[in-house]
Amino acid sequence: MTTSVATGTPVRASGGASEATGFLEQEARALLTRLDSVRPFAMNETMVPAAAPLPNALSAVEQFLLDGRRELRQRVTGFLNWLRGPGRAAPAHEQQSRFTQIRLGFNDVLSQLDLFTEAVTQRSEHRTGVWLSGLDMLATDALALPSVPSFAPPPLMCYLARGPGAAIRRARTRLPGGRDNPVALIRVPRERMVGHGIASSLVHEVGHQAAALLGLVDSLRPALLVAGRPSSGQALSRYWAQWISEIVADLWSVAKLGIGSTLGLIGVVSLPRWFVFRPSGADPHPIPWIRVQVSAAIGDALYPDPQWRRVAGLWSALYPLDRAPAAVQPELEALVAQLPAFVDALLGHRPPAFTGRSVGDVLRMPDRRRAALLAYFHRWRDDPSRLFAAHPTLAFAVIGQARGDGLLTPERESRLVGEELTRWAVRSSLDSSLLCAHAGARVGPTTGLTT
Repeated sequence: MTTSVATGTPVRASGGASEATGFLEQEARALLTRLDSVRPFAMNETMVPAAAPLPNALSAVEQFLLDGRRELRQRVTGFLNWLRGPGRAAPAHEQQSRFTQIRLGFNDVLSQLDLFTEAVTQRSEHRTGVWLSGLDMLATDALALPSVPSFAPPPLMCYLARGPGAAIRRARTRLPGGRDNPVALIRVPRERMVGHGIASSLVHEVGHQAAALLGLVDSLRPALLVAGRPSSGQALSRYWAQWISEIVADLWSVAKLGIGSTLGLIGVVSLPRWFVFRPSGADPHPIPWIRVQVSAAIGDALYPDPQWRRVAGLWSALYPLDRAPAAVQPELEALVAQLPAFVDALLGHRPPAFTGRSVGDVLRMPDRRRAALLAYFHRWRDDPSRLFAAHPTLAFAVIGQARGDGLLTPERESRLVGEELTRWAVRSSLDSSLLCAHAGARVGPTTGLTT
């Protein structure tokens, strides 16, 4: 006996069906059964409303997964119809070949589901889920670029993972099965929760998404190689070109967060000396020692202040260059000597996406200067509600600056960050509910017509 795909009623297989045909039909129907067990996140996950992903991100993911399941169901149904029709006379190996492709597609659908399940399921964890929603708000604010009206950021979603490093699976890149990722999925290290350093890691990853959307790396890399040719630093220009994707992401973070970005970076790369001075080989990440120096130099060029040289000096005291392996010391010294020219070239570059304006002109934010951030901190210290009402990146920049100036203890900082993330999550949830309420009010109760 078999079952009609259309009606679900039992039907008897024809007597001429081969053993392979019957076997593969059963396997295909088993795929449909397992596919039926996959439910939307809205029906499976338990989370408080404040922990929910941003509506545009969750709806994009749900639609992406729904489309994948629908497409797979159509393929399985088509295979069964073929198998019961002209495919019945096909050789067993051809039947198997067609089914194998469908089963691989089924595994791709499950891989896509697993990819997003981790990010959504964590929203059910006590407190962590709400913090993740707050991080979504921070990431969304960090990706915004109001001065470039044509810039259209994708939805973002954050989740936590073990390990010291953050990462991003950028929107519009290929997922298992070949379909484009509908959201930017940002992995944040658990060990960074919670303090200003979480913003440094998160905004760096956001910088990768921004750079890809704006074509910054593709525009900068050849420009750096050309700029290095006539100079005595020609041999070193290949390093800047190799590392430019990570440097641009660090630039995005420094522009949005000020000194808090560089301090957060120091927290990430403060590792045993052999790692800090280790040559990067083909790795796009700069040698950690020079990477901190670059971050500080970018900050000093964007927001001039003696604090950047103090931070660079602190880093050099923690990891003296004369303790580096003798083989890498000369190159690191040469790279430091090139830093001013490199940062000038970086900030002075005019990519096509910026329509004639330079990178520095577009990314520089006057309210991220040290004096402005400290003024915010002193005004907000006695009235934290004003801090919570600020844009998330500005709030984190203020906290990072206060921490860097010794005006905020680590304990107070952690409490502030936790409270900020919670308030942003609640505000996001209330804003979404208000939008839904207004949308519902415009729909007639029974006709479904707008009024």
